Amino acid sequence: MDQTPVVSDADDKVLRSQTDRRQLQQIITGLTEGVILVEPDQSIVWANQAALDMHGVEDFKQLGANASEYRDRFRLRYRNNHVVQPGSYPIDRVVAGEGFSDVIVEVYPAHDEEQYWVHRVRSLVLTNSADEPDCLVLILHDATDWASAEQRFEKTFNANPAPAVICRLSDQRYIKVNQGFVEMTGYAREQVIGRSVYEIDVFENADRRELAIERLGEGATIPQMEAVLRLPHGDTKAVVVAGQPIDIGEEACMLFTFMDLEPRKKAENALRQSEERFEKSFRMTPVPTVLLTADDFVVLDLNSAFTATTGFTQEEALGKSIDDMGLWSAEVRARIAASLAESGSLLNAEFQLQNKDGDTLSCLVSVEVVSIHSKECLLMAFLDITERKRSEMELVVAIETVMQDASWFSRTLIEKLANVRRSSMPDGGNAQLADLTSRERDVFDLLCRGMADKEIAKELALAPNTVRNHVSTIYAKLDVHSRSEAIVWARERGFFGLPAADVTRRKKAERG
Repeated sequence: MDQTPVVSDADDKVLRSQTDRRQLQQIITGLTEGVILVEPDQSIVWANQAALDMHGVEDFKQLGANASEYRDRFRLRYRNNHVVQPGSYPIDRVVAGEGFSDVIVEVYPAHDEEQYWVHRVRSLVLTNSADEPDCLVLILHDATDWASAEQRFEKTFNANPAPAVICRLSDQRYIKVNQGFVEMTGYAREQVIGRSVYEIDVFENADRRELAIERLGEGATIPQMEAVLRLPHGDTKAVVVAGQPIDIGEEACMLFTFMDLEPRKKAENALRQSEERFEKSFRMTPVPTVLLTADDFVVLDLNSAFTATTGFTQEEALGKSIDDMGLWSAEVRARIAASLAESGSLLNAEFQLQNKDGDTLSCLVSVEVVSIHSKECLLMAFLDITERKRSEMELVVAIETVMQDASWFSRTLIEKLANVRRSSMPDGGNAQLADLTSRERDVFDLLCRGMADKEIAKELALAPNTVRNHVSTIYAKLDVHSRSEAIVWARERGFFGLPAADVTRRKKAERG
């Protein structure tokens, strides 16, 4: 007698179903995507390890016995921070037989909102031979790292002071705008988001607009180009704009970055106006003025007063060195170069110059270092005092002629007249100690003894600044430019300075 058990059709159906489930579970156990199996009656019957890890549990029973318990144990919210309501959970939607994909939610335990995961969820409804729902499947992709990277991008994008906006390439509408763009343009975010790149036109008046539009359509890099942005209140702003293709949430987008040109244009206008003022002042000043290169004194420009005084025209002087023009001697050039090396400028120093015809001119020369188009240059001005010197000489001669027999004139006055005469001579004459005041003579005596300014100030009970002023006046009267030159000047004339004690006695005698 046949002992083989009789299997009913219903039992065979269940057996085949269980066999299929086991095979399905074996297939999906090792998947990196999470899989949760749900019965049509909402009970959760199985989950693979990836799905458990994405919920921070060790056994599928910890997910909850059914959809209701799942909602009690886990809270969901969308990426915009809106809470997912019951009935809208992915598990509710799959139980309702809804097919969906790429639903992104943040999942966190009901008792711990600090720990969370980001799931990208899609559904799968398996049907039986009668095309009835037999097994409902939730397929989860762990998007936590992606969301974290996107969050970092959002923070970086918003914190970046460089103005920027992002448009979606599919419809060329703005989807993101940072604070830098808001501050630069005055637009509110809601005035930008959702509008097209042609409503707020980032390529208006661009010098390569056609290329920019072509590259935008291709999703290719847009090189830097100048353009004009229209602002909310009708004003405009000059900018440099560039475009870089990027992906945002797996959508092809274009990142536009901007540089505000207004500060640069204002600086350029200010520089141009400054140069125009300099040019007008340079041309109109009655003082002979010439612009030279700082290294070799080559003439870059000159004004009409320079031509009138020296006889050299622009055609004759431009591009030539002052040395080659014969305007000064090698000694004068060396003294000017030394003064510039020492102090960086020169003020009203008297020199003998020669004009184009070879005539000698007595001039007060002033030199300042200036920057022209980022190049170091020299601005040199000449004050011709030849006639003044001649008039002074004629006056001295007249006084001396009248006073030849005036023995009643003091010797000091006669010496001063002689000094004026010597200083007015063409070769410059020789300065005398008589040119110095009593106080200047005291300072000079101690200077020649090798005392420093502070020591002189202490000995004469003067302020250090007062001593420095006296020293500067002494340099000017004796036509020397440093302490060492002053001492040499004194030694050449047999003067070695009085000791400090003698200076003090002389001061007392003058006061007595």
